[in-house]
Amino acid sequence: MALRAVVFDVGETLVDETGMWERAADAAGVPRFTLMGVLGGLAARREHHARVWEILGVERPPSSWSDAELYADALPCLARLRSRGYLVGAAGNMPADAEEVLREHVDLVGSSERWGVAKPDQVFFQRIAAEAGLDPLEIAYVGDRVDNDVEPALEAGMVAVHLRRGPWGHLHEPPSAAIRICSLDELPDALASRR
Repeated sequence: MALRAVVFDVGETLVDETGMWERAADAAGVPRFTLMGVLGGLAARREHHARVWEILGVERPPSSWSDAELYADALPCLARLRSRGYLVGAAGNMPADAEEVLREHVDLVGSSERWGVAKPDQVFFQRIAAEAGLDPLEIAYVGDRVDNDVEPALEAGMVAVHLRRGPWGHLHEPPSAAIRICSLDELPDALASRR
């Protein structure tokens, strides 16, 4: 089947989360370097990043990001894919209110909070296919995390694209079945051969 849709993870795929984590550290009264170091350790051990608050012994502060924190290659990539006729979406483990930042740039948007299911659960990837109205074989899912994005996308029957950025993107090696890129600038051409 031909690829007809490209759906993106959000954090560290479309959005640079550095500022969000820095603001969260400040709000929690934790040194930024300490928070970042613990997050890196969790990433290396393949543990859920939300454990950072338990390990540091502090309440999770509210956190968010804005469209100013989109990576420089994000919007041009989305526009290029749409101009090539792809349905473009963004779906990730995020609060429902974060959807608004992305809504104007994509054809479909979904959050784990609104959908009531989080990655890597296969129900999350089934929901992507249902929202797109497509067979999973017609969808590429792009993300930085092998455990949350790449492996479950492959399991769902989607084309999986591993973006090597952010702590998870650099620490984990994707399976050979995944397309590997270092920038979203590479994505449209990488997908062209699969179309």
